[in-house]
Amino acid sequence: MGLFSKPINTLNDLFVHTLQDIYYAENRITKALPKMIDKATDPQLKQGFELHLQETKNQITRLEKVFQMHGEPVKGVTCAAMDGILAEAEEIMGEVGDKEVLDAAMLSAAQAVEHYEITRYGTLIAFARQLGRNDCASVLEENLAEEKATDKKLTQLAESKVNRMAA
Repeated sequence: MGLFSKPINTLNDLFVHTLQDIYYAENRITKALPKMIDKATDPQLKQGFELHLQETKNQITRLEKVFQMHGEPVKGVTCAAMDGILAEAEEIMGEVGDKEVLDAAMLSAAQAVEHYEITRYGTLIAFARQLGRNDCASVLEENLAEEKATDKKLTQLAESKVNRMAA
């Protein structure tokens, strides 16, 4: 238990904590994506990051709805995993000089973010269903579907163009 978080004793407590975790993570992503948009040189990658920034803002709104539906205050808890993924991305972005390699590095970092989000949303949906909160699960499924679609688009872009250009 963190210094400022409440104890996790029940599945409901774990659901709320995980919801707070992904809420924090999504908000951190909205701060990281503009930097990636600025540095991306591949037009499709830049456009993909721009689209995902808007999707992320919509996902935050949906998370706020789930908090409300579940009768919990909207708040985040520090997500060390997302902080680490984004810190690693920033470090790599600072070390890469070649613009095509930088695009590949950012795309790879974006996929690490997507994979974390996919695991969190999948877990939240399972918890919500177990708690009898199919209403919350339905809202969270929208976010999961977007994350999976983004990951698929990033994979296609990497395999069809960005990685080849970096080579």
